[in-house]
Amino acid sequence: MNHDQYPDDYLRQILRETKVIALTGASPNPDRPSYRVMGFLLSKGYRVIPVNPGQAGKTIHGQTVHATLADIPEPVDMVDVFRASDALPGVVEEAIALSPRPKVIWSQLGVRDDGAASAAEAAGMQVVMNHCPAIEIPRLGL
Repeated sequence: MNHDQYPDDYLRQILRETKVIALTGASPNPDRPSYRVMGFLLSKGYRVIPVNPGQAGKTIHGQTVHATLADIPEPVDMVDVFRASDALPGVVEEAIALSPRPKVIWSQLGVRDDGAASAAEAAGMQVVMNHCPAIEIPRLGL
């Protein structure tokens, strides 16, 4: 897939089918984009599970924070990555190890690694990079 741009139907399908999102790099700081995006996704009816080893056991927006994807006690549909691009391969490896696997790896604005995208796609996952669901949801009228 061309990761420079995505068809609206592709993004729409992902955002409609996703119910549970693991948000890696979640922050309790209201000034951080991950905090605001998590709040937005919760307000849109998604179940959002924050992942941040430094905040594990605490809560963000009333949701318990987990240290790793493997610590989440339920299946997730999407992993939303609020980490630096160089962390994306590791997040994809973690996601591939889950059973069942998430359907989608979504990386936030400025986060891109084509090798990680290829690995996720080879494992049967859809990939969106360098996009924000909090921008795409209103843009697509969802």
